[in-house]
Amino acid sequence: MTKLRFKAVALASERKPIEVVKPKGKVSEYYGEKVFNRKAMTKYLSKETFAALNDAIEQGKSVERNLAEHVAAGMRMWALENGATHYTHWFHPLTDGTAEKHDAFVEHDGQGGMIEEFEGKLLAQQEPDASSFPSGGLRNTFEARGYSAWDPSSPAFIVGDTLCIPTVFISYTGEALDYKTPLLKALTAVDKAATEVMHYFNEDVKKVQTNLGWEQEYFLVDEDLFMARPDLALTGRTLMSHESAKNQQLEDHYFGSIPLRVLKFMEELEYESYSLGIPVKTRHNEVAPQQFELAPIYEECNLAIDHNLLIMSVMDRVARKHSFRVLFHEKPFKGINGSGKHNNWSLSTDTGINLFSPGRNKEANLRFITFVVNALAAVHKNNALLKASISSATNAHRLGANEAPPAIISVFLGAEVSDILDKFERSSVKDAIVVDSKKQVSLGVGQIPELLLDNTDRNRTSPFAFTGNRFEFRAVGSSANCAAAMIALNASMAEQLRTFKKEVDALIEKGKSKDEALYEILKKYIEASRPIRFNGNGYSDEWKIEAEQRGLDCETSVPLIYDAYTSAQSIKTFEYVLSEVELHARNEVKWEIYTKKIQIESRVLSDLALNHIIPVAISYQSVLLTNVSKLKEISEHYKTLGAEQMRLIEKISTNVNAINAKVHEMIDARKIANNIECERTKAIAYHDNVAPYLEDIRYYVDKLELIVDNEMWPLAKYRELLFIR
Repeated sequence: MTKLRFKAVALASERKPIEVVKPKGKVSEYYGEKVFNRKAMTKYLSKETFAALNDAIEQGKSVERNLAEHVAAGMRMWALENGATHYTHWFHPLTDGTAEKHDAFVEHDGQGGMIEEFEGKLLAQQEPDASSFPSGGLRNTFEARGYSAWDPSSPAFIVGDTLCIPTVFISYTGEALDYKTPLLKALTAVDKAATEVMHYFNEDVKKVQTNLGWEQEYFLVDEDLFMARPDLALTGRTLMSHESAKNQQLEDHYFGSIPLRVLKFMEELEYESYSLGIPVKTRHNEVAPQQFELAPIYEECNLAIDHNLLIMSVMDRVARKHSFRVLFHEKPFKGINGSGKHNNWSLSTDTGINLFSPGRNKEANLRFITFVVNALAAVHKNNALLKASISSATNAHRLGANEAPPAIISVFLGAEVSDILDKFERSSVKDAIVVDSKKQVSLGVGQIPELLLDNTDRNRTSPFAFTGNRFEFRAVGSSANCAAAMIALNASMAEQLRTFKKEVDALIEKGKSKDEALYEILKKYIEASRPIRFNGNGYSDEWKIEAEQRGLDCETSVPLIYDAYTSAQSIKTFEYVLSEVELHARNEVKWEIYTKKIQIESRVLSDLALNHIIPVAISYQSVLLTNVSKLKEISEHYKTLGAEQMRLIEKISTNVNAINAKVHEMIDARKIANNIECERTKAIAYHDNVAPYLEDIRYYVDKLELIVDNEMWPLAKYRELLFIR
């Protein structure tokens, strides 16, 4: 391992940036060339087929089989002309990744040869084995049938030689086995509920769309150094290693000049993304060394999530080409920033109105307050559920540390929006509603133009922040499927808007005017949701105490946090999205995944500690003992001359003994937990009785790293992992 470490460091130090072959022309000329988008459809589909398909997408109607037949013919022709030889149904199982099974475009021609074939039934539906995907007990090994069904609202695309068709994935008995199915239901629910509420302000609105802009943070590590760290390779994070003397304390990496080797990776990633129709917009260095971020232009939520999962796959492939490994783990390195995937969420109408943007008159501003207040009420009512939607074994390491928001859901509105709501609460129907969208400020320097300031600041410690015309759900983890958070958020908003409309309509039926009814209910919600509003420092100990006093969910155990999915409130929230059976099944999956991730980390740490760290420490201790022995041979003052060596020998023994004892205690705790049949109880046992040993053992290993000769230490150190260009 030691030889591997130094060889890896040498190779990483010598790497040169790879020149990328740039596509010819402007981005606009090759954007989406690997996507069966509207441009391709108009070329390969008849006018009638295109119009019928477009109508089905816009109206959310199911695609008839005869229409699927015509679409499949055009899609096949387009795919073959673009070099595709295979096709696959591309779906999102409950693993946070994607799944695909490739089939060739070939069938027997009846004359001993082959023909390229792709029928409508193959486009519309397939039968992947459902027994080997996480199902929470909905499917057994002997009950293998599952169905994938085409999602025409997300266009097919080509990766390599394969046509990828976005689909949902359900069981033979109809339950969702994926993220896309409940996501589409949640988006439909919020569309219906928000459209009905919008009719208080504009009867012309026919549809409300959910928009999502994700910000993907990630680390890049040289591939040889990555392979010299078994913990990184097997768990995605370093289970040991002392902090580097220099990490991010100078904050010199943030927005700094992008290293050339990394820039070449980013360039190729962008070229591939544009050809796949992913509208990547932003790239920059993040705060931690070797940490970066990319972000696209906002898109419709379902498509945005497909694009995020797709780009994560592309990132991994392109990174390897540039001799990097991309790390999506939320906290791969201790002591420096972790990585999130900030979800910027907004709602907009088919008439072009952003529901979270203030307007120019009283009616528009009342609409703005209506949707902001309902968002507050939804988050307040479902704060435990929203926390559960972003909780995982990996994200637990990030939340509450180094700029990541804490594991308590609160909403940051900023001073101005908070003041607007407070004034509205004291106002009457006759009062004007003033919401300034931008303010101007002059710096007093002639050549610097006046700045336009948003109506809210930013709070880096807030998990759910209003940022001008959207809410930013900052607590989502970098490795997560955005759909989990978006399902919970949109289902919560839909349920809240349904309740709101029911209460407003009840007052109107009693004789109150529309505005009087809106004012009365909104004021009630502002008062009721006050506990969720917090503009202060989410890291402070005072906030933890105050949050608990406010009645917010302050649970920190991930297995217990998942209980929120099956609360009475959550079951009501998911009424049109997930059944109670499906919710219980998903929790079974979450508990099982939590257990397995801690179990893998425990096994990896045991192996590294017993087979690599302890032997190396003892070897170095032997060197010191030999030195003391030789001092004894040449001088009667050996006790004085070898005093420091003896202190080091004792320190090594202390740390080695502690590591050995705690590793075996951890193994025993793991064995006990493994015998528990109930997934929830087992996950709790792993959280309470196994996971704490990971930090305990690390503490003593990191002590040894500072003692043992650098030439003997087997694992690449932080200074090597994080500062190789």
